[in-house]
Amino acid sequence: MANMVTVREVADQFDLEILAGEKGLSRELITSDLYRPGMELAGFFTYYPAERMQMLGRTELTFISGLTEKIRRERLRFLCSEETPCFCITRGQEPPEELVEEAGKRQIPILRSGTSTTRLSSKVTNYLEKRLAPTTTMHGVLVDIYGVGVLITGSSGIGKSETALELVKRGHRLVADDAVEIRQAEENYLVGHAPELIRYLLEIRGLGIINVMTLFGAGAVRDYKRISMVIQLEAWQENRQYDRLGLEEDRIEIINTSIPLLTIPVRPGRNLAVIVEVAAMNFRLKRMGYHAAQTFAQKLNQSLEDPEDFD
Repeated sequence: MANMVTVREVADQFDLEILAGEKGLSRELITSDLYRPGMELAGFFTYYPAERMQMLGRTELTFISGLTEKIRRERLRFLCSEETPCFCITRGQEPPEELVEEAGKRQIPILRSGTSTTRLSSKVTNYLEKRLAPTTTMHGVLVDIYGVGVLITGSSGIGKSETALELVKRGHRLVADDAVEIRQAEENYLVGHAPELIRYLLEIRGLGIINVMTLFGAGAVRDYKRISMVIQLEAWQENRQYDRLGLEEDRIEIINTSIPLLTIPVRPGRNLAVIVEVAAMNFRLKRMGYHAAQTFAQKLNQSLEDPEDFD
């Protein structure tokens, strides 16, 4: 699911002055890309990205002022497409009268900022990337374990929150319990956080809701964390074959990102917190280039090829 951002929100966020087209402030921005219409002002309109926020800086406005009135009006009229969300004038400059007239006819907002074009473009792009990023919500617990964001999932009552509580006691940090809001910040990069209402809270059956930050201190929680792996807890099934070596790696796709998935069977006597903690440590080792299972398999193959090693 992608969020929606209106021109009014951007204007309020960056304290932009509204020069024209106030009735069009409800127009939506559908992309974080901005555009400086230099080629279009020169008369080349074949690939005009009208759906982007149009930035007019000192270069564009100086070029516009050098055009004849007829050509200037014609090209600015073309820029005022029905798809165009808004124009933004930078460095506190005055917009061309023809642009104000044409934008007013189609209720396209014209905004103005005293900031330079490059700096404002960077700030607006970063803001839009965060706001327009695809998002989803998953049932689970997100914990920061040795710098690895681990999303613990499983059926209700399987022990996710109890595992998280034990991990917090062992010095790790809680990010979210029960509902984890996930945002794809960029390609192959997922960031999880807790909804505002349940931030820092942990629900333990039989005990109720506890505030982790109040009980364990500010060092026991964090607001956001990149999700690096998913651990799924499931009830132990006697007839199922579980991975005992770790050579095969399952993956799960969240939004448009594929990340490693471990399935851990749950039964009485297993210390889930320690298992999850070791899984995160092992994940870090793999990222550093050491894979224990592969190393064991290689040594085993070498031993089988050279029987003298068994002597």
